[in-house]
Amino acid sequence: MTPPPAPRLAPRPVWRPAVDPAQTAAFGRPDGVPSSFGPRTAPADSAGGRHTALTTGEVVPEMLADAFGRPPGDGSSLGRPPAGPPAVEEPEPSDPWRDPSAPVRLGEPALAESVVEAPEEIPIERFTLRQALFERRIRPAGLIVLVVLAVVLGGGGAAIGVWAGGRLPAVSTDPEFNVASVAPAIQRPAGSVAAIARQVIPSVVSVEVRTGDTGDTGSGVVIDGRGYVLTNNHVVSLAAIDSTAQLTLVFSDGKRVPATIVGRDPESDLAVVKATVTGATVAQLGDSASVQVGDEVIAVGSPLGLAGTVTTGIVSAKDRPVRLSGGDSDTNAVIDALQTDAAINPGNSGGPLVNAGGAVVGINSAIRTLGGDTSGSIGLGFAIPIDYAKTIAQELIRNGKVIHSTMGVNAKSATDGTTDGAQVQNVKDGGPAAKAGIREGDVITKVGDRSVGNADELVVAVQSHDVGESVAVSLTRSGKTLRVTVVLTAE
Repeated sequence: MTPPPAPRLAPRPVWRPAVDPAQTAAFGRPDGVPSSFGPRTAPADSAGGRHTALTTGEVVPEMLADAFGRPPGDGSSLGRPPAGPPAVEEPEPSDPWRDPSAPVRLGEPALAESVVEAPEEIPIERFTLRQALFERRIRPAGLIVLVVLAVVLGGGGAAIGVWAGGRLPAVSTDPEFNVASVAPAIQRPAGSVAAIARQVIPSVVSVEVRTGDTGDTGSGVVIDGRGYVLTNNHVVSLAAIDSTAQLTLVFSDGKRVPATIVGRDPESDLAVVKATVTGATVAQLGDSASVQVGDEVIAVGSPLGLAGTVTTGIVSAKDRPVRLSGGDSDTNAVIDALQTDAAINPGNSGGPLVNAGGAVVGINSAIRTLGGDTSGSIGLGFAIPIDYAKTIAQELIRNGKVIHSTMGVNAKSATDGTTDGAQVQNVKDGGPAAKAGIREGDVITKVGDRSVGNADELVVAVQSHDVGESVAVSLTRSGKTLRVTVVLTAE
């Protein structure tokens, strides 16, 4: 059963307020007018010339009828002027000061400029020499004056020419003139930088490693006429890791030769590569042990790919421990470097550092920079001593690898305010240090004849001795100084 629909409410009635009868009489419609507009009736004129209103019938005063009524005889509903020819409006005078839309323009000057009329030019009669002589256009006296004037001017010009000719050179150009080249020859003694550079550059090569469209450039030095070249490990490590990389040597004469890696040693940052060449210029290898601080040295290489670059400086320090690691290389070495202020830049790595006799005393390997965007030389370059580099190169050529000595400890730099050293962090079980009685916490201050002031100095001190060598080690333990003997073993 469907429920009945809900009841609906009726709309609220419109509220109409009561109207005051006085207001209705004042503002309501007149009687007999049912709508907003009453019926239109024709105007009626009285005999006396008076008019009545359209709706109320009241009499309009004559003065109002004359002012606002229709003209006599005009039956139109609107008061229009009598028909006639259209009036022609005269244009108002142009006055830009009264016209807001008038464009900007320059006005007349306050004072009119006075115009000075130029005098009329009288044309000068021109005639030829023939007319002057034969047609008597010029008087004979005038001709005589012109001839005399011409003679005087010509003679004066000739006199000036003769006088000037005695003071100026006879000629200003000489087709057979040659600049004299009789400057004295520059003396370049045997030990000059130019002579050393001429001697060393043929034995220096550029080492290029490329993978696809990218690559890097380093330097190298020829150490054997069969094509063996000594360089840094971080220069060629990409070619060893990436099988698609191409290794190329560029000699000083521009010859490009493919090369192969003979061996490399990440712990010394040295490598040997070989190219199939004959008659290669071999560098003279010197003695780095005889180098003294202050000796003049020359760095040769290919910084930023600029082959054959030569820079000069001095040996700033010796036996400077420098750690080499990071980048795209597997190098993890601490080198006992020669420090130099000769400019060394990226690309010099692997090139030779030679002494005043032209002998190689080091292999340029690293620089110290200020960090940030600064990556060029600031006068702090480091080279691997050639005595150590020769030993590594021989092992790489003979065996393809190098065996380094070790004590079997890990250490960190430490100081107690008065003594610096390398504090042992852990000792390898059964290793040389453990057998010698070295414990964790001991501070090593000397290995052999070399003092140890930090962890890097401990590394280079140990690597300076051969495998199986017995080395005296001084250390501090609980305030006491001890001395033990360690027999170094292979890593």
